[in-house]
Amino acid sequence: MKQFPKEWADLNVALSHDWLTGMRGGERVLELLCEGFPDAPIHTLIHDPAGVSDTINRHPIHASALQRVPGITRRYRYFLPFYPWAVSRFNPAPADLLISTSHCIAKGLPRPPGARHLCYCFTPMRYAWTFYDEYFGSNPVKKVVLKPILRALRHWDHNNSCRVDRFVAISHHVQKRIQTFYGRESDVVYPPVDTERCTPGQPGHEGYDLIVSALVPYKRIDLAVEAYNRSGYPLVIVGTGTEYEKLRAVAGAHIQFPGWKTDQDILALYQRCRMLIFPGEEDFGIVPVEAQACGKPVIAYDKGGATETVIDRETGMHFSEQTPESLQAAIDAGAAHHWDPVHIRKNAERFSTQNFLDGMAKSIHKCLHDN
Repeated sequence: MKQFPKEWADLNVALSHDWLTGMRGGERVLELLCEGFPDAPIHTLIHDPAGVSDTINRHPIHASALQRVPGITRRYRYFLPFYPWAVSRFNPAPADLLISTSHCIAKGLPRPPGARHLCYCFTPMRYAWTFYDEYFGSNPVKKVVLKPILRALRHWDHNNSCRVDRFVAISHHVQKRIQTFYGRESDVVYPPVDTERCTPGQPGHEGYDLIVSALVPYKRIDLAVEAYNRSGYPLVIVGTGTEYEKLRAVAGAHIQFPGWKTDQDILALYQRCRMLIFPGEEDFGIVPVEAQACGKPVIAYDKGGATETVIDRETGMHFSEQTPESLQAAIDAGAAHHWDPVHIRKNAERFSTQNFLDGMAKSIHKCLHDN
């Protein structure tokens, strides 16, 4: 059972989150902070009550002026140039501590009077700093239009990093980005993974490999489809996204696309699969840890957060190039390897919810008491 530090109960805390439109990894972090600070108001660009949990919705939620735009919960990504303006319009009440959970704009919230500011940084803006083509494509017209906008966003993002008293990175991979783009030191506290819920099932597997992912270009699911088209081994790809129809069109009959599934359905798929396939570069990656918590090995690209969560040849296999050939070689090696589910599970336990809470408690204490 997770335990929250007793000292949290005495703090007057404000929370800031980029947008509340769905329950992904970032919202799971926010949900835990909501449990730890049950009276904290949340400041966010957009709030869709149907998209987030009751735990979050029970808090006072202050949305930006963008909330008044018709259809904004579906179109908010098109309003990227207006994000700095929207977050600057907030006027938060006094607090002891502001905690921003941010991959975009949340750390730019004006500081509440009297507050120290701790930013739990999922990453500096990926689309502004590093993953431009993966997010926006290589269309030359779009590049011309977006170039000055992204330049302005980088300038804003760098300047607003000065609003933060202490950064906490989700991985050493992100810690390096914070140093590179902001010139700031940071703690590392890995995101929480529900290792109490994700547990091994019956020994063995049911003859399929598994992907659980948003189906968008930078996840590189296309590599897996091509590799499994060649091998003919069954693959289940759970998820939805802009690449769904494109991937289905080129996939063989042995590759299944069941769409999105409930957490319970995904847990059952983890427990019954042979291996999890993780072909993209992520800042951390909760899915590989969930699979390992179920005792399953992971085939992962040797870059980003997976280098910190998947131990090569102990809890999975790394592949060095984002090509079908490199991925297939790792899959073949993984299929021939003898795996110890107990050892794989033990590795995942490093990323438990309690370890996250303990790490955050230390960083909060430093933020409040260090000069």
